[in-house]
Amino acid sequence: MTREQKLQTEIVRLREIMAALRDPDTGCPWDLEQNFKTIAPYTIEEAYEVADAIDTGDRDELRGELGDLLLQVIYHSRMAEEEGAFDLAEVVTGIADKMVARHPHVFGAKEVKDAASQTQAWEDMKAAERGSASALEGVARALPALMRAEKLQKRASRQGFDWPDTSGPREKILEELTELEDAGSDAERRHEAGDLLFSAVNLIRHMKIDPEVALRKANDRFEKRFRYVETQAATPLKAMSLDDLDALWAEAKQAEKHRTGER
Repeated sequence: MTREQKLQTEIVRLREIMAALRDPDTGCPWDLEQNFKTIAPYTIEEAYEVADAIDTGDRDELRGELGDLLLQVIYHSRMAEEEGAFDLAEVVTGIADKMVARHPHVFGAKEVKDAASQTQAWEDMKAAERGSASALEGVARALPALMRAEKLQKRASRQGFDWPDTSGPREKILEELTELEDAGSDAERRHEAGDLLFSAVNLIRHMKIDPEVALRKANDRFEKRFRYVETQAATPLKAMSLDDLDALWAEAKQAEKHRTGER
């Protein structure tokens, strides 16, 4: 059996497994109770677990997590097939056709100079597909807020709605910080806090930094440092002074630099 034949066989087998799990008479009670909305959180979770496996560099784990994510595609496709909306074959056909259409430099006669040119061509084709709809059409509301903010800003930037450098976003952060400090009610503070976070994303984006990745790494650093503080503290943290906690935090940072070889 060739690799292509094995792939076809295993995809069909997985599709049949899902059909059996969803069989009204002999299927799994839990699987039969599920619908698009109840499965969606699992789909999102599996995508993040794929990202975690990539971060760790564990290829065995990545293989497993990609399988879990593939199962989500099979699951949603099966439920759609039961409704008579579409099936797995149509899902695969749709994305295959889209990839061919959006890569005319590979599957056609068009040429592109570099990756940046291809990115722009991709966005131009997506804009043409949206037609007269807003440039912000299709930025999923279910995305993490930080990631969605960046995507909204990028879409607006492609229409010329952007600052030319980092000075504008920096001034906006200071403006929003002042407005947050001056806010008089909980509702106003929530409003201004959102504007401040959105402005911070804008500055980071202008610096060519992925804010989602940057914050994820910051979360990891905080967790490692806090765990160090917990293990090194001689008394419960609540009983320690702020100065003592700060000293342990400084130790944690130094220990981290030693581990990573930073100076």
